[in-house]
Amino acid sequence: MVELVNLENNHPLLLAITGASGISAARSLLRRSPWPVVLIASKWARKVCELECEPFESLSLLADKVYAADDLEAPFSSGSVPTRAMVILPCTTNTLAQVANGLAGNLIVRAAHCHLKERRPLILAVRETPWSRVDLQNALRAHDAGAVVMPLSPPFYMLEKEKEASQTLETIMDAFADRILQLLGADGIRNWEDVR
Repeated sequence: MVELVNLENNHPLLLAITGASGISAARSLLRRSPWPVVLIASKWARKVCELECEPFESLSLLADKVYAADDLEAPFSSGSVPTRAMVILPCTTNTLAQVANGLAGNLIVRAAHCHLKERRPLILAVRETPWSRVDLQNALRAHDAGAVVMPLSPPFYMLEKEKEASQTLETIMDAFADRILQLLGADGIRNWEDVR
């Protein structure tokens, strides 16, 4: 279970993007977050961003601050720097494996390690599919360490009452981003009660 964070403080939400497909979900989270967002992007995430949706520079304009994954001097390498929570979206199975096994060779997995050891919310939105037995074991290991493993599987039921023709990738990813924000305690997020 994600421990809810104090909504009154202004600590940033840390969003990391890795080189899996699904950058559009990260863009939705950046646009919809009620909190300041610090973005960490791997080299491959920047490349996937350009292939899937837009130049990385455009995406980065939605963030309050941006760090490269190889910047281990960034403040979020330390658990003593407060954050609201951390979301890795999309999360590659390689990143999942590093988090699950305590490896911290870049800022993304180092910050994730800090969230686990400080008992702060950490959500891993794993994009890749299907999963091997190794991936399943890594997901269980990350879960047991305190992370929420939340595969990038949109809540399609949230779109139920809207016309099928009006559905876009953006509306589907917005619904997934809202689900993450709801887990972190954001107010005003539509839920099952609103659509049933």
